[in-house]
Amino acid sequence: MQSVMFLAFQPNCGSMEKSACGYPKDEEKREKMKRTILKDWKTRLSYFLQNSSTPGKPKANKKGKQQAFIKPSPEEAQLWSETFDELLANKYGLAAFRAFLKSEFCEENIEFWLACEDFKKTKSPQKLNSKARKIYTDFIEKEAPKEINIDFQTKTMIAQNIEEATTGCFITAQKRVYSLMENNSYPRFLESEFYQDLCKKPQITREPQAT
Repeated sequence: MQSVMFLAFQPNCGSMEKSACGYPKDEEKREKMKRTILKDWKTRLSYFLQNSSTPGKPKANKKGKQQAFIKPSPEEAQLWSETFDELLANKYGLAAFRAFLKSEFCEENIEFWLACEDFKKTKSPQKLNSKARKIYTDFIEKEAPKEINIDFQTKTMIAQNIEEATTGCFITAQKRVYSLMENNSYPRFLESEFYQDLCKKPQITREPQAT
């Protein structure tokens, strides 16, 4: 986790080797690592947004309708900090948060949550069963490719429930993953430089008055 990487004890500067600029070399390394991680995160986010739907360039969906991925105004972005649901309800915000989780190597949480949201809307019993088994093999079973962090008891309950799948099969696991994101990843996202930049209002430059 990038937040863990940035935490370090404060060493005794008198006993450390100094760089030419007067800063401890270990501190320079940490700052360099921080800049590298931030740059990588921004690159991942940019790539993810472009491949989801490029802002300003409408993308056709299966029905032929055009979908625009519009960058929010500072006022709209500020609403995301009010509740986690505000962020998830915004397509740009959801994509940004998903890219942020990818940078922290825990994107399986939002992918599982989205899969559950789609699963709950499924009407066909046949599709319900096939989707339930796919979610189980992708996210729940031991050593699943996108295994989420839930307790053994919940996993066992899900394994039993998918034998006769209903829309409530994953509700307990989904709530726990939602809580994990809301209490851990969401606050870090709000503190991220990318989100802070979205909330900044453009500065109005005034031309000097003629004397």
